[in-house]
Amino acid sequence: MNRFLAMFTIALAALFASPAQADPADISAASRSVVRVVLAATDGDKVAFVGHGSGFAVAPDKIVTNAHVVEIARQEKSVVIGIVPSQGGTSYGGKVIAYSSGNDLALIQLQDGGRLPPMTIFGGPVADGADVVAIGYPGSVDRAQGLNLDDLINPMSPVKTRGSVSGGRSTKQFDTILHTAPIASGNSGGPLIDNCGRILGANSFGSLSDGNDAEFGFAVSSREILSFLRKAGVKVGLTATPCRSSADISLQEQRREAAARAKMEALQRAEKAKRQQAETKLRTTISQDIVTERENQMAVAALMLVLSLVAAGGAGYLMLRDQRTPAIGTAGGAALLLVGAILVFLSRPAFSEIDDRVAVAMKEQLPDDNGTNGGQNLATAGKYQCRLNPERSRITVSQTDSLDIDWTEGGCVNERTQYGRDGAKWSRIFVPNEEQTVTISSFDPTRAEFTTERYLLGLAAMTKAREIRKQYGNRACTTDEQALSDIAEMVKAIRTELPMQTNERLVYECEKLSQ
Repeated sequence: MNRFLAMFTIALAALFASPAQADPADISAASRSVVRVVLAATDGDKVAFVGHGSGFAVAPDKIVTNAHVVEIARQEKSVVIGIVPSQGGTSYGGKVIAYSSGNDLALIQLQDGGRLPPMTIFGGPVADGADVVAIGYPGSVDRAQGLNLDDLINPMSPVKTRGSVSGGRSTKQFDTILHTAPIASGNSGGPLIDNCGRILGANSFGSLSDGNDAEFGFAVSSREILSFLRKAGVKVGLTATPCRSSADISLQEQRREAAARAKMEALQRAEKAKRQQAETKLRTTISQDIVTERENQMAVAALMLVLSLVAAGGAGYLMLRDQRTPAIGTAGGAALLLVGAILVFLSRPAFSEIDDRVAVAMKEQLPDDNGTNGGQNLATAGKYQCRLNPERSRITVSQTDSLDIDWTEGGCVNERTQYGRDGAKWSRIFVPNEEQTVTISSFDPTRAEFTTERYLLGLAAMTKAREIRKQYGNRACTTDEQALSDIAEMVKAIRTELPMQTNERLVYECEKLSQ
């Protein structure tokens, strides 16, 4: 009955599952990389606002935007470019280092030591009707808020609007994506992203209706962006893995776990039946052996008793014949036979020994699995090759098909990085100073699985994670219990500050390499 209910619940979940929606964590992560591109004319000490657009980071110090956004800065030397991030408290200067009016793209080099978290470009096909999100700084929103120039040069969150792709329509001049996510003047150069926060295109222009802002938008496609960046010599993050929702991955893992449990239960039932059959056979054989042993020992005891009586009679006869010395010897032999008969009778196996003999025989024939690892083989120390299982992974910003690890049972990985106890797993958390990414790497010896969870955080969350990280030393491989406890506590402490949902989760299944 319980099995039926579990299957019925899973079936209902699959039946009524809604289409994957954009994960707020992924949209928030994408927003970290979106900037306002401000143009201002300088005349001595005077500064005049010229206009603005949007852009996004494709490398820590490089911004993509539309060519028409920065065109005036190339024509007028008095016009300077300012890059205003979506978070933090610092803005940066910018310089155009690549320009292509043919597909309306420009590349800006950040100045003043500016660095931003880069986005990943999706290089696969974009399906008709696919959900998309446009991110940028529409001027209509600025005007509605009554923002002035001082406001525009201070970091603020970009505006996100949702829509869908209308496939089969593109411009004649260059490859574009037609979509329904609302955009306005100021969105130019901002990214069009999928539900996993990957770049599909750069919003360029919209269709006009009665002089109002665009009802439909056109974005320069990722193919055009990749070609443009390749010519500019810029290496970018690229993936072609389709976006999958966290709910989809979670439901699939539940099904996989349910199937694994069902398989394990079936194996356990088969093992139990095998043991019961073996035990029944052994019990029958051992019972027969004990009955035979008892009968044999009782027969021996009876024979010894008869011989004892015969010897006693002989001793009496010799005494009557006045043969005292032989009579005493014969009487002693009779006594010994009597004692022996008693001992043999008393030492016959009891029926209560059947259980003990069956237990010993079962242990020899079918050694017990103590159940310490749920019937699975624990990973032992050695080198492992781990391969990514894309069906169990949520790949958003990166992809490594395989990795090699050198594992020791004390939690040391690759002879240099100490992991800490994390339930059934061993985990280590990485909080770099130069990136806005927190990574938790884990190895589960009970399953021989290595997982990588990535959280793409905003500045505030990243700063808090770094503060926690500073409280703990950078532990190399060690067997010191206090050090291992510190690593475990660090993982727990930082986890409490992380979002509930990871932006990316890679699952690797590992096999031990032959020595």
